[in-house]
Amino acid sequence: MPSVLPVGDPVPEDGSLPESALAGVGTRPFGVYVHVPFCTVRCGYCDFNTYTASELGPGASRASYADTAIAEVRRARRVLGAADVPVSTVFVGGGTPTLLPPDDLGRILRAVDDELGLAPGAEVTTEANPDSVDAAALARLREVGFTRVSFGMQSAVPHVLATLDRTHDPRRVPDVVAWARAAGFERSAGGSLSLDLIYGTPGESVADWETTLDAALACDPDHVSAYSLIVEDGTALARRVKRGELPMPDEDDLADKYLLADERLAAAGLSWYEVSNWARDEDARCRHNLLYWTGGDWWGVGPGAHSHVGGVRWWNVKHPAAYADRLAADRSPAHAREVLGDEDRRVERVLLELRLRDGLPVDVLDAAGRAAVPGLVERGLVVEERARLVPTRTGRLLADALVRDLLP
Repeated sequence: MPSVLPVGDPVPEDGSLPESALAGVGTRPFGVYVHVPFCTVRCGYCDFNTYTASELGPGASRASYADTAIAEVRRARRVLGAADVPVSTVFVGGGTPTLLPPDDLGRILRAVDDELGLAPGAEVTTEANPDSVDAAALARLREVGFTRVSFGMQSAVPHVLATLDRTHDPRRVPDVVAWARAAGFERSAGGSLSLDLIYGTPGESVADWETTLDAALACDPDHVSAYSLIVEDGTALARRVKRGELPMPDEDDLADKYLLADERLAAAGLSWYEVSNWARDEDARCRHNLLYWTGGDWWGVGPGAHSHVGGVRWWNVKHPAAYADRLAADRSPAHAREVLGDEDRRVERVLLELRLRDGLPVDVLDAAGRAAVPGLVERGLVVEERARLVPTRTGRLLADALVRDLLP
């Protein structure tokens, strides 16, 4: 089952925020994340807050979910007050968002626009599994306002998908990409298309990973995310590894596959802009994720969703039924929150911005961190460009170690 929520401070019944958090709302980039917590099956590696039909229990359903999510969007408007909050990005994730009908997703999007207001040219993304959409569904998603679709391809190799408990046929991926393009998810029509990949699955050879990269690049995506497999505690995959049925991912193998991905994607015209993300050009970067990585504000809608506004971070109750009950009773669905101090926010900037191609401003570092910079440059782990630290390819492989050196 999904991992537990963090411990935090109590949240007022109405979810109200401190005046300090509301100051400046609307002057910083603002996004909305909508969590759709439904899946047809639970993938063995996944510890996200998602539920299959058998796990869901009474009190929540796919049929009622859009109305419940819309209730939280309306609550967001009340909490944020009268401030003009142009929403520059919306990201619908999960779970499998496209298990909801396109019109339900469209209703949630219209509520965001009605209550908060979508900024001109807003990026509006939905994730989708290749087996959860067809040509008609993709066309309708474009019609109701989505501009970007991110397909969970993960691998092009059947035995790798089987180890991950992914259910789609890899031969379907080129079809859904073609349908998405025909629906208008392409650059010439103001849309965008991304593929998500995973490398390092137990039993995946380098040749398997090359096959996946070849298949992904043959689809000519605007954007690719490639993540190393993490064996999360409490997952079915972790239990299989613990029983000795599968080996733990090997760090050297993961590094080799990352370097291979970076080389192949770069050769195909996709440039890295975050350690695990590559895009055709600056316009194809995922603006919603950049908002997270650069300290913007966002409201997370849905069970277990996290939000951040003006240095206050909070997270909703996990179970869809508890989430629906809170909103039906006109109570905040927030479970707990934390108020970030100046040092907390500085540390987070180092953790996140050091992963970006645009780099970390050197003046964010304290004296001890700045003293460590020459040594990192000499070791070939970072370069200094326009008073910003940018990790080299080797530095990207050692991103966690870089952070430890810069936050002594």
